Amino acid sequence: MRSAFFATLVLGAAAALSNAPAQAGERAFCMKGQGIGSAIGDCSYDTYEQCQATASGRYNYCDANPFFQGYGVPQERRHRRHRSHRNAY
Repeated sequence: MRSAFFATLVLGAAAALSNAPAQAGERAFCMKGQGIGSAIGDCSYDTYEQCQATASGRYNYCDANPFFQGYGVPQERRHRRHRSHRNAY
């Protein structure tokens, strides 16, 4: 019984710690207004439309994230040249 309680407690603590709030600079748009705990806002939206859809029906609005650095451009994959291992006879 104790081990089941301890396991539940550990899993609950891990779940609580993994749900950290979004940090500034993470996404392009932030929702601001009533019920938002951060001064910067909830910056978890990739598009303005996503933010507007979430803010709809509340006393909230959307704004561009001033700390957004942009999404990293994926580097091109370099193709390695395979040398043929031919005998030099």
